[in-house]
Amino acid sequence: MITLGNITLAGPLMLAPIAGFTDSPFRRIARRHGAGLVVTELISAEGIVRNNRKTMDLLAYNEEERPVAVQIFGNRADIMAEAAAIVEGLGPDVIDINMGCPARRICASGSGAALLLDPGKVFRIADSMVKRVRVPVTAKIRIGWDHGTLTCFETVKALEDAGVSMIVVHGRTRAQQYGGSADWNVIRSIAEKARVPIVGNGDIRSHGEARERMAFSGCPAVMIGRGAIGNPWIFSGTMPAPAEIVDQIKNHLDLMIEANGDRGIMLMRKHFVRYIHAFRGARHIRKDLVVANDRETVHKILDSLVEG
Repeated sequence: MITLGNITLAGPLMLAPIAGFTDSPFRRIARRHGAGLVVTELISAEGIVRNNRKTMDLLAYNEEERPVAVQIFGNRADIMAEAAAIVEGLGPDVIDINMGCPARRICASGSGAALLLDPGKVFRIADSMVKRVRVPVTAKIRIGWDHGTLTCFETVKALEDAGVSMIVVHGRTRAQQYGGSADWNVIRSIAEKARVPIVGNGDIRSHGEARERMAFSGCPAVMIGRGAIGNPWIFSGTMPAPAEIVDQIKNHLDLMIEANGDRGIMLMRKHFVRYIHAFRGARHIRKDLVVANDRETVHKILDSLVEG
């Protein structure tokens, strides 16, 4: 089990940050199903320092989520350190640095995966944050910008020298985006040499695969992203009955409405699709769910899944 400062993670399978998905309701659900750590969506350090309202809303979390990490991104050491200090004041268990986001708008600003091109800047950012806060600082990286620029070993050393407590490695390059395959051989090589815990990430679609990746790589934990959407049971390894899936969807919907009002129904639509994909007749039911505008209608549609 991984210990970060005074925090012992609740288990070896963690929920990865996914923009537009890993909001507080979904993080609460992941923890209920056994996720050992949950992480917020990536949040702009500039927005935090400027006290931007929408940015600050992303920092909200529920006590049920603990242990919870707040992930921030940016490309200036002074801004990242200031943002980390502000975040620390909100009481999360961990502050994570995003150094792996492949999105064009993030990389164009020199943030996210663009930092992999400059291990010196990686060190300066991480060092400034570690020195500024008392909570553990971690980082999430990719193996490189592209397969001609695999800077993961230099990046890991820079982060270790800066004093980070844990590093999550996504086994793809920035150029791969989310295509191709994650390279677990590289993750394994990193884990063998690293001085801090390495958490592997990429292409984990089941609880069994998570355990297999841990055994192969030697990583003490793994992080699961897209494989957890619509399937929080991936953290526990249990196989839910159709009625359990429907109950979970209803609970998720209630949490979304609690957090977002009626808009929560619209925000839930992307989750509906993933939860019900294995049900017979899912294609037809999906069409009804994505236009439903009230809780009662959604419940009737979901109940028809079980009755059918």
